[in-house]
Amino acid sequence: MTTPRYDADELLAFARSLFSAAGLEADKAAAVATYLLEADLMGHSTHGLALAGWYLQSIADGVMTKAGSFDVVSDRGPSVCWNGNRLPGAWLTCEAVKLAVDRAGRFGTATVVIGNSHHIGALATYLPIATGKGMLVSIASSSPSGAQVAPFGGLKGLYTPDPVAHGIPTPDGPILIDISASITTVNMAQRLIREGRQYDAEWLMDADGNPSRDPRVLEAGGTLLPTGGLDHGQKGYGMALIAEALTQGLAGYGRADAPKGTNAAVTVQVWDPEAFGGREAFLRQTGWLADACRANPPRPGVNRVRLPGEAATARKRAAIETGVVLHAGIMDSLAPHAERLGIALPRQS
Repeated sequence: MTTPRYDADELLAFARSLFSAAGLEADKAAAVATYLLEADLMGHSTHGLALAGWYLQSIADGVMTKAGSFDVVSDRGPSVCWNGNRLPGAWLTCEAVKLAVDRAGRFGTATVVIGNSHHIGALATYLPIATGKGMLVSIASSSPSGAQVAPFGGLKGLYTPDPVAHGIPTPDGPILIDISASITTVNMAQRLIREGRQYDAEWLMDADGNPSRDPRVLEAGGTLLPTGGLDHGQKGYGMALIAEALTQGLAGYGRADAPKGTNAAVTVQVWDPEAFGGREAFLRQTGWLADACRANPPRPGVNRVRLPGEAATARKRAAIETGVVLHAGIMDSLAPHAERLGIALPRQS
C-alpha cells in the first residue's frame, strides 16, 4: 500500500482554511496552520497537525480565543510582558519572537513573557525566526493547567514536561535544540494508548512509584518520569523548576491561580551577538564547536555525530521536495472537522 503524501503548500492552505472556517481571525489562522505544519515538516509529528483536531474543538468550546490581541502588562523596552487572553499560542509565540528580535537589535537583548496563552505546539518551529536574523534565541514553555510529572522523589503529578528550545546560529546553519524536563510527552503517551503500543523503555512511573513502559498508567494516577529517570531525575526536576519560574513566575500568572482549561505560559529570550563580542566572533566560536562535534569519532553503531536540528532540517527539505507524510490517523481525525466546516480535504499523491 502506497503511503499518502501531500503537497506542503496545499496542506498549509487546507489547515489555514480549517482554522479560518472555525472562526480564527486570518492572522491567527495563518500562524496556527504554519507552525503546526512546520512541526510535521521537521518530524515532530505529535506536535503538528495531530493537534489540529484538539485545537478546533478548543475553538468550538470557547477555550481558545478567536479574535483580538494580547494586553500589555508591562513594557520597559528590552523586557516585555503580555496577557495572552487565551489566544492561539502559535500566533502569540511567533509575535513574541518577532518583537524580541526587533528589541534585541535595539537593546542587544530582549525578553518577552506571555501569560494566559493557549497551547503553543513545538517550540523548535519558532527558532528560525530569530536564527534567520543571526540571533541567539531561547524559548521556554509550561502549562499551569497540567500536572503530569512528579517532582523527583515524589509520586503525584505536579507540573508539565516544561520544554525549552534554543536556536544557535553557526556559519553552516543553525543548531536547533528542543528538549524537555520529562523523558517523554503527554502527546506521545496518548498516541501510544490509541495505537495499543508501549514505550521502548521505562519512561513512566505508575501510581505506586514503579517504573513502567505502559502509557496507560497515566490514566490511573501515574506520571511521566523527569529527564534523568529514577536515578538522575533531579536534573529534569531542576529544569522544570527554572522553566516554571521563567514562564509562570515572570508572567505573574500560573499554578497559584489554578487556571481552568488549556493554558500556557511562554518566555522568549533573544540575544544579538553584535551587542556582545561581535557577530563574526560569535560565529567563529559556534562554527568551531559545530565542526568539532561533527568531526568527533562516532561510537560503535553510530554512523556519525550529528548536531541537534540536522535531522529536522533534512526532513523538512525532503518533505517539501517529495511531499509530506503525515502520521497514520491524522488526516482521518481531521476529516470530520473538514466536513463540518465545509473544507475539502487536500489531494493525496
